[in-house]
Amino acid sequence: MTFGTMAFAGSGLDRADQVRADPDRLAALMDWRARLLKLDGLDPVITPDGTLDWGTLADAAPDTELVFLGLLNGKGCFAEVSPDLLGSVAPANPRLWAAMSSLTPDELSTYGTARSLVDWHARHRFCARCGNPTVLAKGGWQRTCTNEVCKADHFPRVDPVTIMLVEHEGRLLLGRQPRFPPRRFSTLAGFVEPGESIEEAVAREVLEEAGVAVSKVSYIGSQPWPFPSSLMIGCHAEALDDVLTIDRTELDDADWFTRAEVEAAMQGQEDARFIAPPPQAIAHHLMKWWLAR
Repeated sequence: MTFGTMAFAGSGLDRADQVRADPDRLAALMDWRARLLKLDGLDPVITPDGTLDWGTLADAAPDTELVFLGLLNGKGCFAEVSPDLLGSVAPANPRLWAAMSSLTPDELSTYGTARSLVDWHARHRFCARCGNPTVLAKGGWQRTCTNEVCKADHFPRVDPVTIMLVEHEGRLLLGRQPRFPPRRFSTLAGFVEPGESIEEAVAREVLEEAGVAVSKVSYIGSQPWPFPSSLMIGCHAEALDDVLTIDRTELDDADWFTRAEVEAAMQGQEDARFIAPPPQAIAHHLMKWWLAR
């Protein structure tokens, strides 16, 4: 079984790196035909038909920064970095998920790219090296320090996160974080730290959060996750035993679930032991993969 197209992946936009690097070609795209993705802060603006709302560059505030998202049918597509935008401090909320539910996979990916880029610009207006202001460069895929001595270049970051199915004798280890809705359980996850391989990050996170040692870590699939800008790396691992020592600072709870219990949750049965992650999340697809093996 393969994942197919994941939420926030598979945009039809041509990212056109050769255009980003050419100021003249980029400027030539910023005409009356160019499209501006409308955002409410970092949230998408949805039309009555349930699609992304696009305007023209005339809708942008004067002297605002514009991020080049790419080309669509030969037209330049842009997003605006509002001067008063501070950047995200929290994951997606239920209102945002409801707004995104009507978008096609292509639109959801385009929005996810725009959200990550705009969020990064809002949080990187000053140089991390010398503290001076930075300016947008390469169509928004870079920021450059304005200090003539420093001139450091900064690039949009992507944070790798391992998210793992941990299995022991036909059962799956799932946990719930404090921010989860009631009864929701999901696969364990954690950021890859400096100096770690993916396999080492999986083993460390599972041991830290649940007290379980694992082996035979294998890669399954990945998903861009724009909250604010992560790459979720889906893995499978085998637990050496099933004794749990839960880190209550990280998890409210964790437990082992049988195949029948996972299947009931994925089917949305009212009497299921837990509520499964939403279909947009890679954890949902990991569970589907596990059930279909």
